[in-house]
Amino acid sequence: MSDITEPQNPKSLDAEKEAIGTLLDRPASIRAGKIDELQDDDQFEVFKKGEGNVDFRTVGWIKAAVIFLKSIIFATGVLAIPSAYASLGALPGALNVLGWCALNTYTGIILGDFRNRHAGCHSVADMAGVIGGPILREGTGVLFALAYIICAASGIIGSSAALNALSEHAICTMWFAFIITIVVAITASARKFETIGWFTWAGFFSVFVAVFIVVVGVTVVDRPAAAPKTGDFDLGYHIIGHPTFAGGITAALNIFSSSAGTSAMLPVISEMRNPKDYKKSLYLCMGFVTAAYLAFSLVVYAYCGQWIASPSLGSAGPLIKKIAYGIGLIGLIVTPCLYTHVAAKYCFVRILRNSQHLQRSTFVHFATWLGCTLVLSALALILAAAIPIFDYIIALAGSVCFAPLALMLPAALWMYDFAGYRTGTILQKGAFYAHALMFVLGIFMTVGGTYGTVASIVDAYAQGTVGSAFSCADNSGSVK
Repeated sequence: MSDITEPQNPKSLDAEKEAIGTLLDRPASIRAGKIDELQDDDQFEVFKKGEGNVDFRTVGWIKAAVIFLKSIIFATGVLAIPSAYASLGALPGALNVLGWCALNTYTGIILGDFRNRHAGCHSVADMAGVIGGPILREGTGVLFALAYIICAASGIIGSSAALNALSEHAICTMWFAFIITIVVAITASARKFETIGWFTWAGFFSVFVAVFIVVVGVTVVDRPAAAPKTGDFDLGYHIIGHPTFAGGITAALNIFSSSAGTSAMLPVISEMRNPKDYKKSLYLCMGFVTAAYLAFSLVVYAYCGQWIASPSLGSAGPLIKKIAYGIGLIGLIVTPCLYTHVAAKYCFVRILRNSQHLQRSTFVHFATWLGCTLVLSALALILAAAIPIFDYIIALAGSVCFAPLALMLPAALWMYDFAGYRTGTILQKGAFYAHALMFVLGIFMTVGGTYGTVASIVDAYAQGTVGSAFSCADNSGSVK
């Protein structure tokens, strides 16, 4: 629906200048998903080419797909999905994977098309500024940064669990988390996605192989690692589950969040050599992710049932857990590195935009960039220590941040560009109100999801199923 030739009510260029703070010297014909006159025009892009400027626009579409795949989609999400099946059951769980992946692919298309229609949109915050002015822009920017700080925190939790599993909890978990955070801050400080992109190749393959080992491993062990060690036990496999509202919506949010990071694709698109190629990257990424999520999660749930470890790499027993965590450690560390980089890049551009320091190697440039990465890394560490529950922190990101960013905002952007459809033909009206319904779905996932996630976190603490905040306790299940 987003590949329609002419938006119905585009703002004047003067209005867009004021909304997103971008100076444009001449008009251009910008159609849905295409940039006609401004294809290579620096006036359209945030990062300019020119002598003395740091060239950020160096990412090809294949590398962009890998960055999408590892840092934004196929990361901590794949470790949280199997446990969601324990609440929802096999059939609803599989339908959730297919439905959310399809919807998130479509909203990714909306975001990319809107970005390529409207000059100067580096992030979803700039897009929000186009339709809602400075207040909505700043609010969306805060939400965007918060989303990826939470995601970075989930990566720190997963990485600390890996070190606990490999060392059999040799030292306090907080020390492991601190060490991981130092590594994250250093690696996230690379200025370009082009540089970070090389990490993603190793990170993606390490996590993929680790997950594949666990998927094979659960099919050959006598019983799941989390199940009782002796005697009969109930596997707890259900075609259709019967969760409580809190449990069900938390599980749905985990699945939704696993592919909802499309808002982080925008800064990557801004560093692509040809931003129009973003759809190739998106389709390659989401096609692989949907197939992998569905296959991996169904197999793990079929053999583990309700006895799925969190993160799921620990589901096949101590030996396979160590092998999987050992192989996947690189990818688990790369994940918070990339999430931190995404959040820091937004803050960096927001602070230095329209100044000479944005693309000049000045003291202000480096001080701002390193300050962003260090501060956000520290915030991620604090959050990881405060909510040390892997599945719930993913769900929290989904309800508080990704539901507004990946559902409500794309729907609003589409309705802004195609407002004329509200009074158009029957098909156009149907398209318009379908996007309005998507906006309502985003509200439900935000309000209901936040309630359900908070209730689940409170219950987990009350039942003692998780350690206290800032705890040294083992979070990998290696030490009883």
